[in-house]
Amino acid sequence: MHYGDPIFVLAIIAISTLGWIVTTAIRARHGYPLTDDNGRTISKTDPVAADSVRGLTSENNQLKRTVGRLEERLKVLERIATDPARQISDQIDQLR
Repeated sequence: MHYGDPIFVLAIIAISTLGWIVTTAIRARHGYPLTDDNGRTISKTDPVAADSVRGLTSENNQLKRTVGRLEERLKVLERIATDPARQISDQIDQLR
């Protein structure tokens, strides 16, 4: 085997490329930050997805506040519906 053969050069290129692909796949699968050719970290965040998450979080907080207020109102209505009814019924019975 001659080291100057084109097949040897192509084999070195193929092995290097395959190693790079495998390394990148392993890093991505395990959550390590990906880097570009210069060693800078590549951001995996999508700006559209981040805006969507912010909007949904805001809407979720608003809905939680609304549900909390409705639960309080429901408690008050239940108290009004049950307590005075007994008192009125007892008062009517006493008047007879």
